[in-house]
Amino acid sequence: MTIDVVLSSRQEELREGIRGVAKGIIRPESLSWDRGHGIPDEFLTRFTMMAQAMGGSAGTWGVQGMAGEEKPREGSKKSSTMVTTVISAEEMAWGDAALLLCLPGPGLGGPPVRGSGTPEQKERFFSIFRDMSSGLKWGAYALTEPGAGSDVAGIRTSCRKEGEHWVLNGRKCYITNGGRASWNVVFATVDPSLGRAGHRAFVVEKGTPGFSVGKIEEKMGLRASETAELVLEECRVPAENLLGGEEKYQTKEGFLTAMKTFDNTRPLVAAMAIGIGRAAYDYAKDFVRENYLLSRPIPRYAAIAERLARVGRQLEAARAVTLRAAWLGDNEIANAKEASTAKAMGGQAAIAACIEAIEICGAHGTLAGDHQLLEKWFRDIKVYDIFEGTGQIQRIVISKRLMPDLRAF
Repeated sequence: MTIDVVLSSRQEELREGIRGVAKGIIRPESLSWDRGHGIPDEFLTRFTMMAQAMGGSAGTWGVQGMAGEEKPREGSKKSSTMVTTVISAEEMAWGDAALLLCLPGPGLGGPPVRGSGTPEQKERFFSIFRDMSSGLKWGAYALTEPGAGSDVAGIRTSCRKEGEHWVLNGRKCYITNGGRASWNVVFATVDPSLGRAGHRAFVVEKGTPGFSVGKIEEKMGLRASETAELVLEECRVPAENLLGGEEKYQTKEGFLTAMKTFDNTRPLVAAMAIGIGRAAYDYAKDFVRENYLLSRPIPRYAAIAERLARVGRQLEAARAVTLRAAWLGDNEIANAKEASTAKAMGGQAAIAACIEAIEICGAHGTLAGDHQLLEKWFRDIKVYDIFEGTGQIQRIVISKRLMPDLRAF
């Protein structure tokens, strides 16, 4: 199989444009957003309008790019949406990963609607994002529960059919933009004993009776992004909001919807992690250039250069795997193993980059003031080895696909 991940001229131009915006507009505001635990809507509105003026949309620049309709690249019948999204996400995360998560649009709720929704559902739920005149709008993806995170098959939020409605009961946690979303894609089960076969996916709209927002989490990192708890108490969801319709759930389609979403979003999460890791790597390189004369034959200097080189290699390798996973997704080739590999490698490479940067910068790496970005990146990066499936889960997914007969897991 030939894999072509050479970026088009348009993608190169987009990357350079976002890189400039990340450096000149996003990075200078990063610490103030982190301290204020949010990004002003005024900035998000201006940013979205600026993206549109540059020939795209805020969605094209990151996580929301996974939500819109795909367009074939020039000379091809296939899309380049995922590749474009991951290269954009890396540059955005280099500026500030929290902004990427805060951009208005369908967000992580987009892929399951696009992949499993009926034509009517796609039109209804995506149409609200086409006009900003009535204010910013978000979508969200609600799968994780207090007792079911990486173990997706263990969800306990229940659903039962009553006439023309489904009634949902349960709690979801750690939902990005869940509190302010116009709708959430919510996963529930008709019977926990059925495992994956019992899963159903619903689009739960804001204001639905029995649906409420619990607490907004105080987090160690990515403080500027909203992470919410969602509560469903006898929540009555119209039957037409069952994603894909009744016939889709005669098999394990509900669970497969969740898994397919991960195949799309794990390369994106990997790209975001790589962006944060690259930010720390670039920072450490600049610090070393300013404070050490590496041309002098001092063993400690050689060791520092070797550590930086190792970080650079790890980030480059993670980027290559991430682009491969995205390319496979664009070409409609199964990419579960590659998506998990990208997620596992991206998170670990970026964590190592942040640790090395702080250690190389020494005490300066933990001080407030000019070096506080390092401290922020160190807080931000840890979650990239956790959400969208922990590193341990990725290694299980990879193992199962490398050795399908292995039943140890």
